[in-house]
Amino acid sequence: MPQFTKTRIAPTPSGYLHLGNALSFITTAKLARQTGAKLLLRIDDIDKQRVTDAYLQDVFDTLGFLQIKCDEGPRDVSEVKSEWSQYCRLNLYSNILERLKQQDVVYACNCSRRGIADCNCIELKIPLDQPNVNWRLHTDDTLRIPIKTLEQGIIEAQLPADMKDFIVRKKDGCPAYQLTSVVDDLHFGVDLVVRGEDLWHSTIAQIYLVDVLGYDDFKNITFHHHSLLTDKDGTKLSKSAGATSIKYLREHGYTLEDIYKELTM
Repeated sequence: MPQFTKTRIAPTPSGYLHLGNALSFITTAKLARQTGAKLLLRIDDIDKQRVTDAYLQDVFDTLGFLQIKCDEGPRDVSEVKSEWSQYCRLNLYSNILERLKQQDVVYACNCSRRGIADCNCIELKIPLDQPNVNWRLHTDDTLRIPIKTLEQGIIEAQLPADMKDFIVRKKDGCPAYQLTSVVDDLHFGVDLVVRGEDLWHSTIAQIYLVDVLGYDDFKNITFHHHSLLTDKDGTKLSKSAGATSIKYLREHGYTLEDIYKELTM
């Protein structure tokens, strides 16, 4: 097993965490131990409208219940807000957005999700400073993107169709997930990223973004995409779909051993 410096657990506190999150946390912590990596807790809270103190507290309660100790990051909700929130790093994201603007590789788009199929905003040349517009990265889907994986070494992939001209700044002016995730991993010195296989497309998009920016350090990050937990219909567990939370299970008598049994069924 190769050795790494740092990996991270990076939950979004937009709902109570479920068994799928527990699987990801446990997998990440296990790989950290096996590879000698320090474990960072990073809170992805840039979407302020969906974040609540209760959901933030649930992150710490769940980690405690799973007996996962992080080497770096916030220890409670107050430390998230004062030191570790993504809002504490807005200047880093803004600098990258300005760099993309100066490189002339982003364009303004005011299309809704439904209207994106017929979008011609790149031709309209809408001013980037116009209110209520997304910033999209102009992409080339013919490029072969190298990805360093834990299992297979370096593989190549093309940018998938759903990531064509992906958003780097949202209509509310906040940086988008693909950009914040890249900036944070570089900022904290992460060299092993563990995430679900549903985020393969995000991995490709993020490596594409750093290639545009010319940040070679990110290309040295190794990725591990673990399998997902699904319901009886084969649908991925998710907070938005109302998956049973660890909080509910814990409050109804489930032990840590019970959780592990659920994860291995």
